[in-house]
Amino acid sequence: MTGHGGNVFQASAETGIPVSEMLDFSASINPLGVPESVAAVIRENIGLLVHYPDPFADGISRDLSQHLGVPALSLVCGNGSTELIYLVVRALRPRRVLMPAPTFSEYERACHLNDGTSCTRFDLSPQDGFAVDPGQFGAAMAGCDMAFLCNPNNPTGRLLEREAVLDLVRTAERAGCLLVVDEAFIDFTPEQSVARDVEGNTHLIVLRSLTKFYALSGLRIGYGIFPDHIIVRIRRHREPWTVNTLAQIAAATAIGDRAYQMRTTEAISAEKGYLEQGFRDLGIAFFSSSANYYLFRTASGNSVAASLRKRGILVRDCSNFVGLDGSYVRVAVRSRNENSRLLKELGTLCAV
Repeated sequence: MTGHGGNVFQASAETGIPVSEMLDFSASINPLGVPESVAAVIRENIGLLVHYPDPFADGISRDLSQHLGVPALSLVCGNGSTELIYLVVRALRPRRVLMPAPTFSEYERACHLNDGTSCTRFDLSPQDGFAVDPGQFGAAMAGCDMAFLCNPNNPTGRLLEREAVLDLVRTAERAGCLLVVDEAFIDFTPEQSVARDVEGNTHLIVLRSLTKFYALSGLRIGYGIFPDHIIVRIRRHREPWTVNTLAQIAAATAIGDRAYQMRTTEAISAEKGYLEQGFRDLGIAFFSSSANYYLFRTASGNSVAASLRKRGILVRDCSNFVGLDGSYVRVAVRSRNENSRLLKELGTLCAV
């Protein structure tokens, strides 16, 4: 089974610590929590649960179209962007797929579930801070008909800037390789998105998530932007009703909440600075991140994660990421009080 962060219910059952008392740094979710505007609209519309949802979420697709400045007909919504990863592989049936390592594990799992699809890994180096070299990654596309690029990458937090991604799109077109850019965390650096560049590029797909930035993980809502010649096949393979009514309503409200977006940007920026200084003070080697999480390395990452878990603090043990080992840990950016407690506990476990 693929391991992920965020399973507070399992952790609570195993430790005996109530979910309400656990601090979850293992899932990189906005520490501001669900926008109040979203909570209010869910309360107001709870009565709609007696009806089937819009089967293909066409209404929220129109809202997203206006929000992003992309054609509504290029959009497909899903039960989180992870559903769309599987849909893309199932519908397009690539033979050979390129992906970085380490990166989000569901790309490889989706490929393994599709008969006839093989995976090629592009190894990233800790000596380079796990940066993706566009020239080398582009050269590795030769012989592949699909490539996944998580940007910013999970779990490293490293970002490939927009112009470099567009260079890769041009390389992909020459190689006959479809580039799937997963922008699940791009809302923290929105100016680097290539969502608007799908139109006019035949070899670019962009996947986005609303669960990270807007703290809607439990509702599951994501979307993809597809070229005209591909979206017909995508629509043919998708199931109806995968996005529930409240998720569609929540998404439409969240993307319009400008005040929440601004508060989030300010809070994450401040807390990233606080965490980075705390890591330096503790002598913890961390990697530069453009997202709302950090990957760091310590001699005993496994035991650090296990010890924190017993104290009600969940972090992401990264030993099951291809390309990482038991020395790597990923932590989300949380509130000041939570970040302060994390640093205090880390100080007793892995300070040098």
